[in-house]
Amino acid sequence: MVKDHGSQIKDDKTYERLRDQGASKGKAARIANAQAKSKASHGGTSETAAKGGRHGRYEDWNKDDLYQQAKKVGIAGRSKMSKDALIDALRNH
Repeated sequence: MVKDHGSQIKDDKTYERLRDQGASKGKAARIANAQAKSKASHGGTSETAAKGGRHGRYEDWNKDDLYQQAKKVGIAGRSKMSKDALIDALRNH
């Protein structure tokens, strides 16, 4: 059963799913509220849901952000990789 998180959270089910996946309270709230707002204004699936809550294209990230993501997922040898190599490694890990 989905818990009511108060009037601050517009989509409790999405909020709980994101929290279970490890998202911070703030991030989960932002995504859940954006999804609820989009559903209300479009009457259907939100853009956030269509993207699966995923980030933008790696090509649009800077090298430092790519490095941090590679570190987060445990890619070995990341400190010596170029931006293109980091993108490849992230896509194929």
